[in-house]
Amino acid sequence: MRPLHIGLIGAGGIARAHLPGWLELGARVSVHTVDGSAEKLAAEYEGRGVTAVAGLDELLADCAAVDICTPTPTHKDLALAAVAAGRHVICEKPLALNVRDAEEIAAAAEAAGVRLHPAHVVRYFPAYATMQQAVARGELGNLAVLRFTRGGARPQWAPWFGDPALSGGVIMDLMVHDIDIARWIAGDVVRVHAQTRGIEHATGDARAEVVSATAVLTHASGAISHITGLWGLPDQRFRTTFRVAGGDGLLQHDSTTVPGYRITAQGVRAANEGIPSSPMTESPYLSELRDFAASWEEGGPEPRVGARDGIEAVRIAEAAVESSRTGRAVELRPSSESMIKEVTR
Repeated sequence: MRPLHIGLIGAGGIARAHLPGWLELGARVSVHTVDGSAEKLAAEYEGRGVTAVAGLDELLADCAAVDICTPTPTHKDLALAAVAAGRHVICEKPLALNVRDAEEIAAAAEAAGVRLHPAHVVRYFPAYATMQQAVARGELGNLAVLRFTRGGARPQWAPWFGDPALSGGVIMDLMVHDIDIARWIAGDVVRVHAQTRGIEHATGDARAEVVSATAVLTHASGAISHITGLWGLPDQRFRTTFRVAGGDGLLQHDSTTVPGYRITAQGVRAANEGIPSSPMTESPYLSELRDFAASWEEGGPEPRVGARDGIEAVRIAEAAVESSRTGRAVELRPSSESMIKEVTR
């Protein structure tokens, strides 16, 4: 792989998870933020090919790809600017807050002939990747019921997480991981019913210390996925589980009993600001970025995550948010259509 120059936008927790991966791949990294944090991050990596740049135009002028690690409401404008500059784009999940914006980003990337990579990193965690491979080999037979849980302390380091108008709330920000995995494993989703417990307010509002949500997805194949997400109290231990059952077998995983996860903090972080990682193999963030970068080479392989995957994850999560708001199930039209239609229970 020829030397890379990556434009990293953002310097928060997920940017700090991505940056070591880019350096492991031999990339030179330019970092841009609007609050001065780029300079601090570059100083921490002094002498390792990391520099801070003052403006977005400067960043876009000379990089091969842009890695967007900023709050969700900024994704669309940053991705469109990068695409307009002819740069490949890696964008943290969710790709956008609504499917219309996600489709606009993807259409612009396709028209410009550049790659768009939604960063659904859970596909690269060993337990989930191994489970998907087993399902693909037919070891479980026809899938019947899939259960996924994901939860931890409610994010405290940035108010936008707790504001559903900015983050999409626990469904769009947290559960979108398992929504993507469920679709990856069991195929497209045709019906969603969801419920949220607890009132979501901006972080720091004592009325919203605990928020949980459950979504039931009906797949076109007939399989059913149950997905639960939790933003809990400050001492809530991060935990993920899955239990995937088919006609010929069952696979299950619990991150608290099998050492497939650890929580790492990049630099000096505030309380509860941890990034899930894996001690079992190389960093899943490195695996993800290597996969994306390999696809930029002429004749390179298709990455594990594509633009449509990002769109569909947003589509399903948006439907779940709507179902939770109205109390009614939402049916999804074919993926070529962006609109969703409500139906009564």
